[in-house]
Amino acid sequence: MKGSLRNVSAQCKFHLMSTAEILAELPKLSPAEQEQIRAKLDELAVYGPDGWLEGCDLTEADKRLIEARLAAYRANPDDVVPWEKVKADLRARFGE
Repeated sequence: MKGSLRNVSAQCKFHLMSTAEILAELPKLSPAEQEQIRAKLDELAVYGPDGWLEGCDLTEADKRLIEARLAAYRANPDDVVPWEKVKADLRARFGE
């Protein structure tokens, strides 16, 4: 059996993917596969005791602003402007 494993391993070639290749393949995955990737990345993330990712460059003021805006959204989830309208307004005001 040991000899047969050597034959198999000698015949197998592995292609290591670059980061760019991995990123290019992500959109081709099914929604279920993409969710598996998200779950694994979340599992690998390192969060501090405050619930924020370790090593992020946000100041305490940035974090407070984000938390305040999330709280405002959660309190009034229908009080939003769709991204398409925001883009159209910006283009009308500043051009493309």
